[in-house]
Amino acid sequence: MLVLKRVFTLFVFCAIAVSALQAQVNNSTTGGQIINQTITTAVPFLRINPDARAGGMGDVGIATPADANGLYANPSKMAFVPDDYGFAMSFSPWLKALVNDIYLASLNGYYKVKKEQVISASLRYFSLGNIQFTDQNGTNTSQFMPREFAVDVSYARKLGDYFSIAASLRYIYSNLATGQQVGGSEVRPGQAGAGDIAWYFHKIYGEDKPVQHEFSCGMNISNIGSKMSYTSSVTKDFIPTNLGIGLGYTAYLDKHNSVGVYSDINKLLVPNQIDTATSNGLLKWRQESSIQGIFTSFSGAPASVIIKTFDLAWGAEYFYDKRFGVRFGYFYEPYAAGGRQFLEAGLTIKYSVVGLHFSYLIPTTILRNPLDNTLRFSLLFNFNKGGKKSGENNSGISFVDDTPKKAKTDTKTPPLAQPQTAPVLTPAPAPATTPAPATPDNNTPVTPK
Repeated sequence: MLVLKRVFTLFVFCAIAVSALQAQVNNSTTGGQIINQTITTAVPFLRINPDARAGGMGDVGIATPADANGLYANPSKMAFVPDDYGFAMSFSPWLKALVNDIYLASLNGYYKVKKEQVISASLRYFSLGNIQFTDQNGTNTSQFMPREFAVDVSYARKLGDYFSIAASLRYIYSNLATGQQVGGSEVRPGQAGAGDIAWYFHKIYGEDKPVQHEFSCGMNISNIGSKMSYTSSVTKDFIPTNLGIGLGYTAYLDKHNSVGVYSDINKLLVPNQIDTATSNGLLKWRQESSIQGIFTSFSGAPASVIIKTFDLAWGAEYFYDKRFGVRFGYFYEPYAAGGRQFLEAGLTIKYSVVGLHFSYLIPTTILRNPLDNTLRFSLLFNFNKGGKKSGENNSGISFVDDTPKKAKTDTKTPPLAQPQTAPVLTPAPAPATTPAPATPDNNTPVTPK
């Protein structure tokens, strides 16, 4: 009952948060018209988590248990990854409700240098399909295949038994319309550099008891870096610097069953794009640096506007024997900030060193959404040194095992030495001799012959 109460409390917290955000959105309407406060950035694909496990729980991932795909939402979780090394591949057809040739693919791996240090690397590739360019008269001129990718390297380290930190470096490349002309300037690929700073807390309560509890929380400030430009113009676009905070709770009911609930809140750390022009005709927010944009994202607009830039996600999952899992979740974005709101469901099947995650996005409105019916697939491989089974001690916990075990004889232990005693000497038998004939004397009678 205690476990159910804890789970119910977290669900109520998430529901209250959703209601609060919804109330803020309702207050933003003027005459029944929702004010558009959508924030746009370059390379928005960096905010898409390719992990299908996260995709089955409303895109939560900051405080979920660590696995090979953990570095996307929170790289500091990788310090708690249970296996020694591994890699993962993910694939998702994107915006399939509109076109069928846009997709997001990723490849990543990790290696545990020491017990408390992990190095990870990843490649995310986003293909925008085939684009047909036309002139002003609508005549076809050329075709192009826009594409973007990001290469990451991260380092995570434990600071004690329960806390870890991480830092990531990222190179971003975006080629959307190379060779085309925009405003008299030739379009070229955009490039940028960025990094992440993250921390993670993870502790288990009630060890060696029938039911054990795991609490986790974390924070990740991602894509802190330079702005990006596609032309020779001095005007540059912000990349999606993001603040993410997550909470998680997992109950290990016994050796085979576990239930977890998780919640994330995210906010873009870029200017709120209030259209205030300066003397030179440029928008004021466009002249800010990427670091300035982090601070003005909290202060450059009224509080009623800033509150609508927060996204909320929550999810739950059930695992049996660490081999089969089911999950669901909900993602909420205020209508004024874009209005992405959807349910997600997923499942996991794991055998030996291989795991497969699958997720499906479920539309929640009758209006058609480009994200409707989105699928995500992740294939994970985890290994251990010395032949240890993958996933062993996955949660870092150990249950009491009262099963009697047979005594084993250690053949390597030498037998006990026998006590030393003085040897018993046995006298040697006298040698056999032939008796000499009797000699008569005065005392021996003589028998006559």
